[in-house]
Amino acid sequence: MGKIVDIDWGKLGFSYIKTDYRYISYWKDGKWDEGTLTQDNTLHISEGSTALHYGQQCFEGLKAYRTKEGKIQLFRPDRNAVRMQESCRRLLMPEIPVDKFIDACIQVVKANEAYVPPYGSGATLYLRPFLIGVGDNVGVKPASEYIFSVFCTPVGPYFKGGMKPVNFCVSDYDRAAPHGTGAAKVGGNYAGSLLPHELAVKRGFADCIYLDPATHTKIEEVGAANFFGITKDNKFVTPKSPSILPSITKYSLLHVAKNYMGMEVEERDVYIDKLDEFAEAGACGTAAVITPIGGIEYKGKLHVFYSETEVGPVTKKLYDTLVGIQFGDIEAPEGWIVEVK
Repeated sequence: MGKIVDIDWGKLGFSYIKTDYRYISYWKDGKWDEGTLTQDNTLHISEGSTALHYGQQCFEGLKAYRTKEGKIQLFRPDRNAVRMQESCRRLLMPEIPVDKFIDACIQVVKANEAYVPPYGSGATLYLRPFLIGVGDNVGVKPASEYIFSVFCTPVGPYFKGGMKPVNFCVSDYDRAAPHGTGAAKVGGNYAGSLLPHELAVKRGFADCIYLDPATHTKIEEVGAANFFGITKDNKFVTPKSPSILPSITKYSLLHVAKNYMGMEVEERDVYIDKLDEFAEAGACGTAAVITPIGGIEYKGKLHVFYSETEVGPVTKKLYDTLVGIQFGDIEAPEGWIVEVK
């Protein structure tokens, strides 16, 4: 019998719980070492680390799911690995090979198997891979040494009492510059979003909508998530822009909409003054999968989509289908699931 942890799975939120092991690997002299598991959850790094001064760091987020049969599976970890490589290229950091990334995730899940919540609890094991520039540096240039690490923490279902639509307001702030780091998953994007988020919450909204930084006419992101809308003629539409983070959840939903639900799908410009083309809208990302959007406030007026209290039928079906795939209840497209054995 394996270790048993004393956790009330139904009461879990989205917060840090120290688990037993994490993976760590060092890049020195132009190459990565083998990597190892450690019980130490504290990093000891140089005061000159570029991650601390110049924001040379990136991260990922993915989950491990327990199926009805008790198996543990990862959802599309190869896509997280490839996206992290893209972030690395943008910030001149050494790339982590896809195999090394997936192996690190599998090692961490296996070593912390007791923390993978049971099927039916709605809870999951959240994995946070990250890469930071370290070492004795002071000038503005890439670090000569790096740390790649993966830790995990069990997290509860995002919607405690079931999915409910929430409202968003349009922000005057920009999430990213026109040719900046919007498409990379780097910390600076999130640090810059803290103030607009707080201002939105103070006004009673869940978060804010960011428009394209060049013209402020098109929807780009919803807080830290991607936007999608269901048109009145049943098309799945999501914005296309070089400054949007390419969400793995969004691309999975595009596939589900087209291949599981027979919908037409479009990646294209979504104009903030043309919201009435949509019957339903949502925000998508790893944490919630889908957060239904009740309404969006723009220029003092609240535009309501399907309902401020009820989830639209297409949004609900998209959510149920993708979650069903993640937990192993619905057959996944080839290559989407990596079983942790």
